[in-house]
Amino acid sequence: MPGDERSEKQAAAQQAVDILHEISTILNCHLDRRTLSICISMIENGVNPEALATVVKELRKEGQEAQIESSAATARRR
Repeated sequence: MPGDERSEKQAAAQQAVDILHEISTILNCHLDRRTLSICISMIENGVNPEALATVVKELRKEGQEAQIESSAATARRR
C-alpha cells in the first residue's frame, strides 16, 4: 500500500519536526517550523550542519543590523 506508507512517512517527518521545534524553542533558537524544516531538508541533502548554523547566525546578525539602520533612518526623518 504505497499511499499508507507515504502517509506514515509524512506523519513521522511531521513528528520529527515537532520534536526538533520543541528543542529549538527550549534552546531559544528562534526558528519557526517552516525554517526548521528547510534546515533539516538542507542537512539531509548534504549541507554541513555547522556551516548552515554559521550562515543562519550571520543572516540574523545582518538582519538585526539592517533593522537598526532602518530605525535610525526613520528617527532622523522625524
